[in-house]
Amino acid sequence: MAGLNKVTVDDINVKGKKVLVRVDFNVPLKDGVITNDNRITAALPTINKLTENGAKVVLCSHLGKPKNGPEDKFSLAPAAERLAQLVDTNVIFAKDDTVVGENAKKAVAEMKDGEIVVLENTRFRGSEETKNGEEFAKELADLVDNQIFVMDAFGSAHRAHASTAGVTKFVKETAVGYLMQKEINFLGNAVEDPVRPFVAILGGAKVADKLNVINNLIEKCDTLIIGGGMAYTFLKAQGKEVGKSLVDDTKLDYCKEMIEKAAASGKKLLLPVDTTVADAFPDPIDADIAVEVVEDIPADKMGLDIGTKTAELYAQAVKSAKTVVWNGPMGVFENPVLAKGTIAVAQSLAETDATTIIGGGDSAAAVIQLGFADKMSHISTGGGASLEYLEGKVLPGIDVIADK
Repeated sequence: MAGLNKVTVDDINVKGKKVLVRVDFNVPLKDGVITNDNRITAALPTINKLTENGAKVVLCSHLGKPKNGPEDKFSLAPAAERLAQLVDTNVIFAKDDTVVGENAKKAVAEMKDGEIVVLENTRFRGSEETKNGEEFAKELADLVDNQIFVMDAFGSAHRAHASTAGVTKFVKETAVGYLMQKEINFLGNAVEDPVRPFVAILGGAKVADKLNVINNLIEKCDTLIIGGGMAYTFLKAQGKEVGKSLVDDTKLDYCKEMIEKAAASGKKLLLPVDTTVADAFPDPIDADIAVEVVEDIPADKMGLDIGTKTAELYAQAVKSAKTVVWNGPMGVFENPVLAKGTIAVAQSLAETDATTIIGGGDSAAAVIQLGFADKMSHISTGGGASLEYLEGKVLPGIDVIADK
């Protein structure tokens, strides 16, 4: 998987050609205003490369999950507006409920070299987008005269949608953008050819979400650290008291198997040695809450974060690492009282000289929120996509791009 040999934007001649670029502009909005533009800024190197080389750039993306066809609150208009402030060229937003209708066709037909057209939310096409509808895929390709498609939306690469995979059947050339290249290089190399010692840290709520990741990483890494809600299923599998903590009883045998697999293959599997507990889950999530740190969880309490000794143990494991991949928080980090474990892990990653890769989703949000983003080697833009990549899966949005 490492160093996938795909055609990139550096390998194609785009001057005077129309280029359809699948970006990830699925930005958070509040009352129509973007609250975090990271996904737009992450796409700028590819967009700028194409416009500077004289391409007519047509951008497409999904945003949110519109259920009833086109809805104004899911329009890509705010993203197009923000993009216009960030680039040094003309940006036209093609408001069009069918995404590729008359407005879009007119905007693309009138483009000059080096200009950008942003299409409306691809999910306005409903199941035609999400089920890889041939017709919509063909219409997207037709819009750019079936010339070039560039995939630069890693966060959507694990979905075989019309705008991520289907469209490639109808264009002459395909390539990955710089963001995709970076994701492939960092995540691919970390898992397939890491500089050792290689430490993987997995958190988050459920074991079920990470079954294949745990299995794959035990084979690849030197030390696997488990935190978050899923740690309690592992602890129960060891015969420990977990009180009212979140446990998936259907996965106890699986956890036992993984503990045995780690031991048999000489890998370290680190589990919490102490826990921050409370009477109940905080409601609301950021409410004041009385907690205590214990080595053995009482029957009437629930674990909501790793304890102080565990945080030290995990930080120690990171210190000697040369490559670290982290996916999933250590506790309910949205609550300041229960964020200490996640902060301690983030801090240890910020202080190491190792290559540090944050696997998207909640751990990326935590690192950004806690102010450690600039200390990490790479923060993945894909939650589900980075998880599937860490599982060793082939992602359809990468697979369809031409090899060099």
